[in-house]
Amino acid sequence: MYFVQKTKGISFLKHFDYSLFIAVLMLSGIGIAVLSSAVRTMPNTNILTTQIISLVLGIIAALVISAIDYKDFKTLGFIIYIISVILLVLVLFIGTGRQQVGTKGWFKYGNFSFQPSELAKIAVIVVISVFFERIKEGQDSKKNILKLIIYTLIPIALILKQPDLGTAIVFVWMFAAMVFICGIPYKYIFMTLGAFLLSSPFLWFFVLDKYQKNRFISFLAPELYSQDIGYNVVRSKLAIGSGQIYGQGLYKGIQTQSNGVPVKESDFIFSVIGEELGFIGTATVLVIVFFILLRCLYIARNSRDFYGSFLVVGVTSMLAFHFIENIGASIGVLPVTGIPLPFISAGGSAMVTNYIAIGIILSVSMRRKRAIFNSSQ
Repeated sequence: MYFVQKTKGISFLKHFDYSLFIAVLMLSGIGIAVLSSAVRTMPNTNILTTQIISLVLGIIAALVISAIDYKDFKTLGFIIYIISVILLVLVLFIGTGRQQVGTKGWFKYGNFSFQPSELAKIAVIVVISVFFERIKEGQDSKKNILKLIIYTLIPIALILKQPDLGTAIVFVWMFAAMVFICGIPYKYIFMTLGAFLLSSPFLWFFVLDKYQKNRFISFLAPELYSQDIGYNVVRSKLAIGSGQIYGQGLYKGIQTQSNGVPVKESDFIFSVIGEELGFIGTATVLVIVFFILLRCLYIARNSRDFYGSFLVVGVTSMLAFHFIENIGASIGVLPVTGIPLPFISAGGSAMVTNYIAIGIILSVSMRRKRAIFNSSQ
């Protein structure tokens, strides 16, 4: 028994993807430093403490999950999915959120808060990857396509009910990326796209709330609404531009320390990086982000089976959307949707969820068909 445990330990250490894990840790380290500056002048001093605790819990979760064979997630995924759907229903009745826009997306108890939509992201990826694998292998495609759509739409509908359009779009993006990789006939893709375009007027007039419409309007012309709905974006761009090459220095940003940029600890934390760390800091973050995403795509390509590939593609697309949307919104090239910057923005639920996602990728990586740096293994 001791020999078996020792052998498994050696195998774990040998095949563990250190480069991916270290890159994520580096990004998290930058996040803690930047967040400490962002919340320095804010009255709520528990944000940084919560973030550090969530980071530690996330790291532990990632290591534990990486040691589990990802094939076991096929069973566990459905259980987690059911739990996440129940929580998404409950949060509509007893949840809290941003009072200014009337959302209900969090369970809060004292200083502790939990966002069930974060858990739902992982649950959906793990579950629909099963159906994508069956479709790819030609197992009753029509039946599995129907299941695929149903299992994806249920959490999206509940999240839109909160309402949280930004998070709902993340689910759509993940689904689209996995559909593209799966190679589902284009007629289904065009049918879905056509249905969305036809329903756009209905969504605009009867589904989207006023604050959601304002986000799109301010995206088109933020300067025209610089004192109103475009204020956040204008201040964020001003902060990033003022950082120039080397930045004004950590804890020395004028906009950051004067609370000039709203939601600087989360939605617009990239403005803190730009102002205080400058082009060097933002470029460093982008290099690390690109490395993480490219490594994840490599792991997906070299997975030992379709299920592992779809798991990694789903998680990678989720992270990629968060990175692109958050940074894009901060510099004014994308609409603001309230999406946090992974491993950097404040948010305990998001931090733990992102590390769980990395744990899943590490699990697939450790059991891939060939090593990343040595094709003979």
